Amino acid sequence: MIDGGDDVHDLVVRGGLVVDGTGAPARRADVAVDGGVVVEVGSDVGRGRQEFDADGAVVTPGFVDVHTHYDGQVTWDPALTPSCWHGVTTVVTGNCGVGFAPVAADRHEWLIGLMEGVEDIPGAALSAGIRWDWESFPEYLDALDDLPLVLDVGTQVPHGAVRAYVMGDRGAANEPATPADVAEMARIVREGLLAGALGFSTSRTIAHRAIDGEPVPGTFAAEAELFGIGEVLGELGTGVFELAPAGVLGEDLAAPEREVDWMVRLSSATARPVSFALAQHNTEPTQWRHLLDLVGRANRAGADVRPQVHGRTVSLLLGLETFHALQFTPAWGGLGLGALDRRGQVERMRDPDVRAAVLAGAAELDANRFVTGFMDPARTFLLGDPPEYEPGPDRSVVALAAAQGRDRWDVLYDLLLGDDGRELLNAPVLNYSDGNLDAAHAMLTDPWTVFGLGDGGAHANQTCDASTPTFLLTHWVRDRDGDRLGLEDAVRRMTSATADLYGLGDRGRLVPGLVGDLNVIDLEGLQLRRPERVQDLPGGAGRLVQRADGYVATVKSGVVTVADGEVTGEQPGVLLRGAR
Repeated sequence: MIDGGDDVHDLVVRGGLVVDGTGAPARRADVAVDGGVVVEVGSDVGRGRQEFDADGAVVTPGFVDVHTHYDGQVTWDPALTPSCWHGVTTVVTGNCGVGFAPVAADRHEWLIGLMEGVEDIPGAALSAGIRWDWESFPEYLDALDDLPLVLDVGTQVPHGAVRAYVMGDRGAANEPATPADVAEMARIVREGLLAGALGFSTSRTIAHRAIDGEPVPGTFAAEAELFGIGEVLGELGTGVFELAPAGVLGEDLAAPEREVDWMVRLSSATARPVSFALAQHNTEPTQWRHLLDLVGRANRAGADVRPQVHGRTVSLLLGLETFHALQFTPAWGGLGLGALDRRGQVERMRDPDVRAAVLAGAAELDANRFVTGFMDPARTFLLGDPPEYEPGPDRSVVALAAAQGRDRWDVLYDLLLGDDGRELLNAPVLNYSDGNLDAAHAMLTDPWTVFGLGDGGAHANQTCDASTPTFLLTHWVRDRDGDRLGLEDAVRRMTSATADLYGLGDRGRLVPGLVGDLNVIDLEGLQLRRPERVQDLPGGAGRLVQRADGYVATVKSGVVTVADGEVTGEQPGVLLRGAR
């Protein structure tokens, strides 16, 4: 960066390969920003008070991540790490029916338990970090408006919080809503949308449960409730109806087709977009194709149903600092290994007697349904550093064991000790079939889907998918053997496509008059690092984070917020109130 003169633009990014977010071919150009807005893109834009030499770099709009769970973290972390490290300049929270407003004074801890159970955000951190300066949803937005922010933040009205606020214990227990209940919920959603919410969200999968094991409020909501609330979006002509649908994880094979049916009817009746989570699951590995066919036919007939799809496997990351199969052996707890930190575990596990004791009970793991369902060594792969998210069959624990002529649990034991206990193993749950990500590619490139499901801020002890924007550029654009994404298409899917879904037409493109959010990226040097465990949440709670190399700069509204992977301390972000 260099200083310019006085009668110049605020910022000029000079000589980069501009991929403007529209899908148009990349071109060499300068980008000038004044007053937080792009004012010129071309070959002779004049000087800037600040300039970046982007020769050899790719220049993109800031990424718009529409599926995050920073509802609590936003109250204590202005930067919203790790998303800010991956080129994201705008986030949308309040997804999947969970959030923190509206809330009665006696429901604070209950909402925390709901978020902890559904999204694996440590409840202790939420209790220590959230200040609860609100009751109503408009008051929640007012509280966010007063916070320092590095990114722009939009949010949605969450069904779980609304239902519990209106119906109390009846709502929390998923009892049927009366017409009066539905009317009051609709009133609250209307109030939230008028105050600036970008949509309404709900969850209908039985896999989403509060910390006490109860399904999320709204899981079994009748159509009268869903349509009674959804009609508010149509009346106001704004907002997205977002949901995690029944059957998304393969837990009910008949549910997805029924879900698409009512979503199509709701979208058609309200003229508003309905966006639902879609993934490939192993219970019926090709069901996603059928659902995309249904969506395509409905949308061509006038509906607006937009499946949200992920860019890679949805995985559990197994390791000594997260969790793993050997924890379920009798000796693990009996020897006190679970009470030790990583270094203590590594030291004890190197003891031959400890190793023998743990592995002596490994045969019992074949009878543990959680282990066989989610941590099967045949579907558990060495992640590595840099991480490999489309592992070949030769990287599985079983394949490594066969190559070495050893028992699979013995090999797993050694892998957990790798890199002094920092090694992670990738156990795909969704989107990994026949040893590849071909299904993910097909979903990503479908004309009706939208890129999402990174869950930034969530699943703190299970995975870290807020980094998926970087993965799209490295794996899908640059590195993959087989079908890829074009650079222009990948950028469009992370910028204008996601912005447009939520009515954020003032961003997502490097076009004069739009918000001056952009990234300067060394595409050849762009590289994900292996996720790591940090203890930086309120109260000292831990989480997985993931960094990347290759982001020269991220700019929010003309202000450099991240330079060479480090947050600069600038806080130009704002609360987004409503579509624009």
